[in-house]
Amino acid sequence: MRFTVDSSKLLYGIGVAFATAALIYFARDVVFDLSITVKAALLFLLFVGFFLAGLAAQRDVLDVVSFALAGVTYVIFVGYVVFRYGPSETGTFLLLAFSAGLFVTLGNLLWADSITVSRRQLVAVTAGLALVSAALVGVDAVGGGVTYNVTTASSVTVEPTEDRPTPYSQRERQVGTLTASNEFVFTRALSLPELRGCLVGGNASGRTDAYVSYNDPGYAQPDTIGGGVTQTVPIVADLPTDRNQTKPVTYAIERGSDCSVDRTEPTLLVTVGDERGDYSGR
Repeated sequence: MRFTVDSSKLLYGIGVAFATAALIYFARDVVFDLSITVKAALLFLLFVGFFLAGLAAQRDVLDVVSFALAGVTYVIFVGYVVFRYGPSETGTFLLLAFSAGLFVTLGNLLWADSITVSRRQLVAVTAGLALVSAALVGVDAVGGGVTYNVTTASSVTVEPTEDRPTPYSQRERQVGTLTASNEFVFTRALSLPELRGCLVGGNASGRTDAYVSYNDPGYAQPDTIGGGVTQTVPIVADLPTDRNQTKPVTYAIERGSDCSVDRTEPTLLVTVGDERGDYSGR
């Protein structure tokens, strides 16, 4: 038995595969600084464009390719909405049920030749979709992004530890808060700035292993923020206590990054984001 391969269909298939990869990459929020709302809208508009292109295609293979791209785009759109917006189980079910009904309806209309699109209509609709997409991107660009504000406490006190299995133990204390604000109407990705910390002064001089992190009540950092929403996330640090310690120790808390500068009292330096400094210790 001889197997024959249609070269054009093979190339079309490779093109669809690369288009799928590009759409998935686009949906990962690693390229184009767009809001989640606008990305979801662009994916849906692209689905509409591919579907209309399939209706207007004059060759059988091209319409199949266009419908395949439309289907892939819609699947990625639904996955993106579910993953980024996190609807309830009922909401997810309704979205999936609506999607199933939508494609069954479109399939029946195609089978009955009830919908057709001419080349001229396709050009007009494509231009309209492009204008809407450009408007969304423009509004998104002028709407501003998420602002972050970190506030640290002036000091924190660590009580002596009661159980002393090791020379040192760690006591977690809240040392500040981060406030994220989205003043625009579109939902945006939330990317909390990196935190680093070091201990200087007193017996802590030279220690660069202070663990500073966010402590979200849900045990997972939030990754989205709705339009007009302000979120507050606690900042905690693990501070060491000596097993021979009998009195509370108070750590001053400062924003900074130069761990080579000593202090007269135990001090936790908290570095936020791209603040740079000497973390080599003394």
